[in-house]
Amino acid sequence: MAERLALIDYGSGNLRSVAKALERAAIDANLTIAVEVTNNAAIIATADRIVLPGVGAFGHCAAALRSLPGVWDVLATRVQTEAKPFLGICVGMQLMATRGLEHGEHKGLDCIAGDVVLLAPGDTALKVPHMGWNTLACVQSHTILNGLPDKSMAYFVHSFVYTPVDKNDVYLTTDYSQTITAMIARDTMIGTQFHPEKSQGFGLAFLQNFLKWKP
Repeated sequence: MAERLALIDYGSGNLRSVAKALERAAIDANLTIAVEVTNNAAIIATADRIVLPGVGAFGHCAAALRSLPGVWDVLATRVQTEAKPFLGICVGMQLMATRGLEHGEHKGLDCIAGDVVLLAPGDTALKVPHMGWNTLACVQSHTILNGLPDKSMAYFVHSFVYTPVDKNDVYLTTDYSQTITAMIARDTMIGTQFHPEKSQGFGLAFLQNFLKWKP
């Protein structure tokens, strides 16, 4: 029987490219996985895997996700209580935090304790948002990184950064005249600040590993 992956649609954009990348990764990994773009809590409640993308401001995205009937609660249950494999991408990762401090204070899902704060590179000549390709540094090993070379390049677009309370939750970083959390993980939860769907060969290999991952 095919696995079912719920790709959550809460109006954050970028859904088509994420869906296509997941479908391509499944084919390349010889996996039978149905990618369902959905805002339906009932579908999320029965999915085998969940992906939460995101583009935009933390508060706006959090409000949009909360506006979908039952989705915020079922997402928290499936990810934190029932431990289904979960991937948050960009703002989708940031929403895993306790709170975001963009244009005020906004509550996150509190999957992995921490704050989302303004990017402040030490070199004031560097522009915010941080946009483009940056080299990843592996802080510690994780199954989802198996077979992926250290110092791979990934694509970023963001103005805020996730600062977890526990640094042991950080697995990849990148440098932009400050150390940026590029990947967090705990239990069955993964979050990436970079966009795998825009990161070409590395990104597709990363998504394959997520789809094959049996935590």
